[in-house]
Amino acid sequence: MPTFDFKIGSKKYLGNTLKLASDEILVIEGIHCLNDRLTSSIPKDQKYKIYISALTVLNIDYYNRISTTDTRLIRRIVRDNQFRGYDAAHTIRMWYSVNRGEERYIYPFQEEADSMFNSSLIYELGVLKDYALPLLQDIKNTEPEYAEATRLIRLLSYFEAIPINNIPKTSLIREFIGDSLFEV
Repeated sequence: MPTFDFKIGSKKYLGNTLKLASDEILVIEGIHCLNDRLTSSIPKDQKYKIYISALTVLNIDYYNRISTTDTRLIRRIVRDNQFRGYDAAHTIRMWYSVNRGEERYIYPFQEEADSMFNSSLIYELGVLKDYALPLLQDIKNTEPEYAEATRLIRLLSYFEAIPINNIPKTSLIREFIGDSLFEV
C-alpha cells in the first residue's frame, strides 16, 4: 500500500501490505473512492459508498452568497498550512488542479453514493477566519494569487472570529485546525 507524503507531494511505497479477515471492514478514503473501477474486485452488494462534502451555500443576504467552493478553498488553505506546511499562495495555485480532479473523479460518481453527508458548519468561516487571514495577507501584490487572496479576505470580513476555545474537540472543523479528539 502506498503512503502519500504531502511534504514532498508524492507516494512512497514502504512495503506496507494489508490482508483483511473475512469479518473485517475496509474503509477507503480519497478522490477515486466513489469510482467502481477502484474496487472492481469487490461485489457491489458488499460496498457502501459515502460522499462527504460541504454542500450548503451560505447566504449573506438576498443578493450575496458564499459558495461551497469558497468555503472548501478556505478550509484547504488552513489545513494545507496546518498539516502540510504549504502557504496560501501554493494552495490557491493548486486549486484549479483540485477542481479539475473533482470534476473528473468525484462529481460523475457522487450521485451513486449510498449516503451523502453535508459537512458544512454554520460557524466554520468564523473559526477559520483567524487562521486564514494571516496566510492570505502574506500574499504579496506582485504574486499572481494576490487577487484571489484579496477576494477571500473581503469574504472573511463578513464574519466575526470565533475563538478556538469555543469549539468542541469533537467538531468536524477540527479536521482543518487540529486538536481533535479523533486524531491518531
